[in-house]
Parts: sequence; C-alpha cells; structure tokens
Amino acid sequence: MGQHDFKSGVNLGGWISQYRAYSMEHFDTFITEQDVAQIAKWGMDHIRLPVDYPVIMHDGAEGAEGWNEEGLSYIDKCLDWATKYGLGVVLDLHKAPGYSFGTLDKNNLFTDVRMQERFCQIWQMFANRYRSEGEYLQFELLNEVVDQDSTRWNRLAHRAIAAIRGADHGRAIIYGGNYYNSIDELKEIELVPNDDRIIYTFHMYKPILFTHQKAPWVPVLHAYNQTVEYPGEAVGIQEFIDSNPDIRDNHMKEYIPEYMDKSLMEKYLQPAADFIAQTGKPLYCGEYGVINRTPADSRNRWHKDVTDLFKQMNIGSAVWSYKEMSFGLVDASGQVVDEELVRILTSKQ
Repeated sequence: MGQHDFKSGVNLGGWISQYRAYSMEHFDTFITEQDVAQIAKWGMDHIRLPVDYPVIMHDGAEGAEGWNEEGLSYIDKCLDWATKYGLGVVLDLHKAPGYSFGTLDKNNLFTDVRMQERFCQIWQMFANRYRSEGEYLQFELLNEVVDQDSTRWNRLAHRAIAAIRGADHGRAIIYGGNYYNSIDELKEIELVPNDDRIIYTFHMYKPILFTHQKAPWVPVLHAYNQTVEYPGEAVGIQEFIDSNPDIRDNHMKEYIPEYMDKSLMEKYLQPAADFIAQTGKPLYCGEYGVINRTPADSRNRWHKDVTDLFKQMNIGSAVWSYKEMSFGLVDASGQVVDEELVRILTSKQ
C-alpha cells in the first residue's frame, strides 16, 4: 500500500482521543480488534487514528520516563490489527502539548518554546518507534490548527517534519492548514521542498448549516434548532439571524440561505482542485461527515455527493467517525446505524 493509495477510511474518534473518560476500562473496550475487522469487512482501506498526547506522554517527565508505554500499547495494538486485516493507518496527533482545537483560549504551543520542543519530540519518538513499519502507516502532524495566521504553524510543521526525517526518510507525512484544516487555507501551507512523501490535508464539513444542524457546541445552530434537508435550503435562517443581532460567528456566511446541492459542494471543493492543479501535490480529506440529528436520507445524499466528488478529484478521505461521537457509523454496542450510509462510503463505483 503506497503513499497515495488511501481512498476510503474512517476515523476512530472517541477512543484514545476525545475520550469520555481517561481510563483503561474505556481504552480496552471502546475499540477492539472486532471493530477493525468490521471496517475491513466493509471494504474500507484505512483508518485514521486520532491520539491525544496525555495518553502517550507524562507531563513533567523527561527522557524515556516521559513516555507512557501503557498508552502507547493501544497504538501498537491498533497497528497490529490493521496489519492483520490489511488496513492502512493515519496516526493523527489530535491533541498536542500546548494545543487543542477545543480550548483555543488556553493554547500556548505557538508561544512556548518548551511546548514546541515536546511536540517535535513526540514525532521523533513515533518515527523511531515505528521506523520498521511499512508504507501502510502514515503520520499526520496535528489536527485542526487555529492560529492568528499560518506563519508560526508552517514554521513548527517544518521543524517536526525535519525531526521525523532524522529517523525515517521514507514515511509519508500528512500536513494540514490553518483554521481547523480549512480547505480555504490550503493556499497558505508552506510546501516542503524536495520531499515527495508529503501529503497535504483538509477537512470538509461544509455547509456547517447542514452538517452540524442543531449541534449543541455550535450555539447559533442550536438556537436555530431547525431541520435542514439536502438538497435544499434552510427555511427562515435569514429571518432568524436578523432577529438575533447578538449572534456573531466566524461561519455566519454559511448560515445565509443558499441552495445546497452537488453544485454547491463542487464550489466548496474548488480550492482543493486549484491546489492540485497549481502544485501537483496529493490531497487527503482527514475528516468529513454529517451529524446524526440530520434526516437519514439527507445525510446519505450529502455523503454520496461528497464521496463522488472526492473520487473524481482523486482525493482519499476518512469519514468522521466510526463509533458514537454524534457522527458514528455504529452505536455504543457496535451495531451499524445505517447500512445504506456504509454502502455509500465503501462504494467502489
């Protein structure tokens, strides 16, 4: 399995990242070998494995004592399962020392030299630990960066890549842009020269108005509290915004009425097409999906249009997410929520 061969995958969110509880009981049961076997049986070719740094690193400890072997063993087991069932793995650092996409006001990764050193140390450790693994394993530097602009992130990403290359010259490395891996920020990524093993990435949740409808963590949509169909448009959204002048959001432009269909999705994906045309570099969509509060037929139609466009553009992707997490393909007991959705996501047509 080569560096550009990952086509259809799924995230293992909620396991060793964004976990409901930091406990061995959770880590031992939330994802098991049977889950990985099921993903392979569906016909997917890879998993994206989000990891939060507290699982693998002890705060305040240095050297070998700084690594949490108990936590690292879950990555090791996942790699063993993936190899057994013929799946690729994207090892994604979801939460780093000094950085989490969910606590932007507390982050200091881009201002604290020590945090930056620890970030690079993590990747150096991964490069050494997994140097003997084959091309089925790829490294993703950091999930959903948000900073004032792309300058500091580009600088740190290049440092981390150099740290990895010091131990592993051939590993495929995935590198995303600013503002939650926005597709519109691909143009701000500083390409890595003379390295054909870098894959660039973005996330696709547009339009937020549809994909995150009624989401409690998006206050304006939670307050709007209306069902939005796809294809279709949001009924009364302009009136809602006009009657709530106190609502201000970075995604407000996505709440303005516009007919949502495949042509709109093509418009949203145009920056990816431009990036490929201008750079000749491979692209990967590490996350996309629709919240489970959405009508099933509309959810399936959106996924069908997006996956069709990814195939046309030769963009590999991993849907968010395998289990629960408000976007899950299976429920808490591991039962498939919607067989038609799984068929859409794994279709080879």
